[in-house]
Amino acid sequence: MTDTVIRAEGLSKKFIIGHKIERDGLLREAMTAGARTLFRKGADFLRGRVTNSPGQIEEFWALRDLDFEIRRGELVGIIGHNGAGKSTLLKILSRITEPTEGRVEIDGRVNSLLEVGTGFHPELSGRENIFLNGAILGMSRAEMRRRFDQIVEFSGVSKFIDTPVKRYSVGMYVRLAFAVAAHLEAEILVVDEVLSVGDAEFQSRCLNRMSEVAGSGRTVLFVSHNFAAVTALTRRSLVLEGGRLAFDGPVDSGLAHYTASLGKTERVRNWGRGKDATLISAKLVDSEGRATENFTPGTPLRLHVVVETTGMPGMSLAVTLRDQHNLPIGFYSSASFSNVPLPTSAGRYECVLSLDPLYLAAGEYGIDLQTTSTAIVVDHRVDGAVQFFVNACNPGDVGYDFRQDQGAGHLALRLNAPLRFVHLPTANTPNLHSEQRLG
Repeated sequence: MTDTVIRAEGLSKKFIIGHKIERDGLLREAMTAGARTLFRKGADFLRGRVTNSPGQIEEFWALRDLDFEIRRGELVGIIGHNGAGKSTLLKILSRITEPTEGRVEIDGRVNSLLEVGTGFHPELSGRENIFLNGAILGMSRAEMRRRFDQIVEFSGVSKFIDTPVKRYSVGMYVRLAFAVAAHLEAEILVVDEVLSVGDAEFQSRCLNRMSEVAGSGRTVLFVSHNFAAVTALTRRSLVLEGGRLAFDGPVDSGLAHYTASLGKTERVRNWGRGKDATLISAKLVDSEGRATENFTPGTPLRLHVVVETTGMPGMSLAVTLRDQHNLPIGFYSSASFSNVPLPTSAGRYECVLSLDPLYLAAGEYGIDLQTTSTAIVVDHRVDGAVQFFVNACNPGDVGYDFRQDQGAGHLALRLNAPLRFVHLPTANTPNLHSEQRLG
């Protein structure tokens, strides 16, 4: 029996995505455009050349030319920023979707936990869903009976095991789903970012269980933005960048490669334009000014923002911090809070907003940015301009990890350092080499 359980050769996956060209317009214009499109397609068809309207669809390669092998009993962390192709790869390995090009060979049964409650029927009880999941994964009823008590004990939902799972909280869903996945007899266990819902004690048990699974000779593939968990569990890492395999090696080196590549792989963003002040780009940076996707609680929240302004007086830059449920938990306005409006000389500017040290609970966060002319009139808004993660929050080293399901907290975002806008030269503006200190 070969030790290689997964072999990928030239693995690629393509999706066709659509674009809405015009969001606004008169009904007359829409009808005219539709008639033109229909006439053009008819003419193309008569010529034997069926085409789609330019700009309406686009080929998107979520994965491109992946080659790797995974051996029996390996603990492998799959690392990459949002959109790098991690979940697509796991869905192919779990046989949920087929690759567009290339091939993947899998030796053994795959048990996957990719989304909360995958395969659960909301009207069935926890007990019934355990047996349903086992049947879907090819387990006999006798095998499920042998493991039933272990699954229920591990999940910690024994009191509600005969309650329909539609009444479960998200945390209970995850606990039961992971308990089923981790205790079924499969040679390969695939786990996506689902453990962030559980508390610290449950996450610790999950990591220990996955270590036991690997110790028994089975293979574990683990995707998480919790680098502490990735380091504790895995020994090898696959780093994906833009759907391609950028690194394959020890997990410590993989994390270093990923962190170092954040600033280099920043993509040019097109967020549209405002009338008088346009947001160009934004990123979270560490104390050294390097781009990062991870925030350490108790340190200043530092945002690097580039904005372009026509010089309209009274314009402001505003920041809204949201938790993983998209609920606003903090707000800052440069003009209202710090009396620092945008510069009144036209041009492109960059600034670093260094906000007060925050003790954010572990989890995922998003930042909305907007430019405003008054407190309520928005000129340009970008929702989700920045996403970042908090891996663990243990203020005062109390030995307890605070998570978002216990409340992220409501925060008044305040600057802890002066805000400066530095003029940036562009093709249309002279190089003034000027710095305007505001506040």
